[in-house]
Amino acid sequence: MAKQATHYIWSDLPSEHLRGSITRRFVTSETVMVGEVKFRKGDTVPRHSHPNEQFTHVISGALKFAFGDEGEQEIVVGAGGIVVIPSGLPHSVEALEDTLEYDIFNPPRQDWIDPASGFLRG
Repeated sequence: MAKQATHYIWSDLPSEHLRGSITRRFVTSETVMVGEVKFRKGDTVPRHSHPNEQFTHVISGALKFAFGDEGEQEIVVGAGGIVVIPSGLPHSVEALEDTLEYDIFNPPRQDWIDPASGFLRG
């Protein structure tokens, strides 16, 4: 069978409620994942790391990232900004404003795909 393209519309995809008022939905292929994530001001993502390389593109709002074992590098990413997070780099996030952002992961994050994963859920 010949390869075929797949078309998605964000608003047609299920949105998953996570920690605080964070919501996400995502599309994945065998090698790449793209996630739409929405935060309310004050939402946080605790320090964590993963084997996936990550690009975060902020569309609106602002996120403060803390990188490293002790959060020694801080970067505020506002609308139009992109941060590239290498594989294995510990990081945490705080929403400084209501924020819409898109994450791109390579390879796809299995903890996002697996509904039994506890990361950010509940």
